[in-house]
Amino acid sequence: MHTQNELKDINVSVNLKLAALWTSFMFLYVYVDHFALYMPGKVADILKGKVFVFDITQGFIFIALFLATIPMLMVFLSVILPAKINRLVNIMVAIVLIPYMLFNLAGEAWMHMVFAAVVEVILLGLIIRYAWKWPRMEA
Repeated sequence: MHTQNELKDINVSVNLKLAALWTSFMFLYVYVDHFALYMPGKVADILKGKVFVFDITQGFIFIALFLATIPMLMVFLSVILPAKINRLVNIMVAIVLIPYMLFNLAGEAWMHMVFAAVVEVILLGLIIRYAWKWPRMEA
C-alpha cells in the first residue's frame, strides 16, 4: 500500500542519462580551465602567449575549441542519435577522451586539476558503462 506522500521514481532513458553525464563533464571541463587562471603566473604566461609549453596561436585556440566542442556536441547527440549509433559514438568518444583528460595533468597539476581529472574519468567511465549496457529490444 502506498502512502499519499510517497515519492515516485521516474525511469529516465539512457539518452537523457548520457546527456546529463556529458553536461556534468562539460561543467568540470570549463571550470578547471577557469580556476586555472587563478594559479600564480598563468595569466602572465597567457599574456606572453604561452599555455603550458604551447604557443598561443590561431591554430592552438582552434584546436582547444575543437576539443571542447566534442563533449559539447555529445550532450545533443546523446539525445538525438539512434540507439545503435548512439551507443557506439558514446563509447568511442569517452574512451578517446580519458587519456586526453589525464594528459591535462602533465606539468604542474594542482589539487583542483587532479580532483577534476578523477571526476571527469569517473563520468566518462559511467558514460561507457551506460552506453555499453544499453537496453536491448525484447524478442
